[in-house]
Amino acid sequence: VCYILILDLRNLRAIAAVTKHAAREIRVTCGGASAVSQSLHKADLRHVDRMLSLLSHSAGLVLHAPLHGNAVAAQRSSAPQMAGPRPVQIIPSVLPADWANMGAECKRLEDAGVDRIQFDVMDGNFVPNLTFGPELIAACRKYTKVMFETQLMVSNYNCETMLDQYTEATKGPNGEPGVVIAHVEANVHLHRTLTKIREAGGSPSVALNPHTPAEMIENVLDLVDHVLVMTVNPGFGGQAYIPTMVDKIRKIRKWGDDRGLDFDIEVDGGVKADWTIAACAEAGANCFIAGSGMFKYDDLSVGCKELRTIAEAAQKGKVLKEGQTIKDL
Repeated sequence: VCYILILDLRNLRAIAAVTKHAAREIRVTCGGASAVSQSLHKADLRHVDRMLSLLSHSAGLVLHAPLHGNAVAAQRSSAPQMAGPRPVQIIPSVLPADWANMGAECKRLEDAGVDRIQFDVMDGNFVPNLTFGPELIAACRKYTKVMFETQLMVSNYNCETMLDQYTEATKGPNGEPGVVIAHVEANVHLHRTLTKIREAGGSPSVALNPHTPAEMIENVLDLVDHVLVMTVNPGFGGQAYIPTMVDKIRKIRKWGDDRGLDFDIEVDGGVKADWTIAACAEAGANCFIAGSGMFKYDDLSVGCKELRTIAEAAQKGKVLKEGQTIKDL
């Protein structure tokens, strides 16, 4: 059996860029001969695993340039699914941080052991609040090596005119793709927005508000790396968690599993180290954005550890109930 991979050199460079910090080697084989060997250094293991999966489970698959995110995964006929729960990621929002000292706050979060840092971009139109622009996000990069993600809670006009700037500002310390999240409610041409994020070197992701049905993002799941389910209405920190969102999480996770798509599910809003994060993890989410739920700890590393411990326990079937604490695990 001959497995043929047809790759444009730009795709190989893109794969190398995503995984350029990992101690791995990928060999792309064409017609049984070693066509390309790319040494990789250390990187975000999630991106490494995605690329390794695309290459190692590509039996009967032809990749047409340009490589277009999860469109590849959608074409796999019998690729094996990820075994077990997806890795838990703790992603603090900097809304409650000291904005006058944002670089140091990012370093403090890195030292606490977080997986990414989220910047909530608000323009006063899509949501009734005003926060950061791409300049502030870019300025924080020199203070930390942790990956960033940017949630664009902005109008369609703002997203279209400044998308490349946000994508560039969100990139990692060595140009790795940062997570850029577009809201389905704000983008008239959502396919175009997500495609532009990928083309600009970002990791395209989509968010939906609590009132928005999951079906609104069903037809872009093949384009995204993350789906963010809002568990509060966006605009302000410190709001109460909306528990009815767990059914939406389950539905989206099932769609991804049934179709062989590779995306994480994030939740944002009212998530704390208690039954709230446990319920979301049990439903299928694995990325947890915590603002006030993280910054309430004097020692941020304790908050990060407790959030992660409760989520991982829920993935294994030990789900905290309302009123219970980490001591009940």
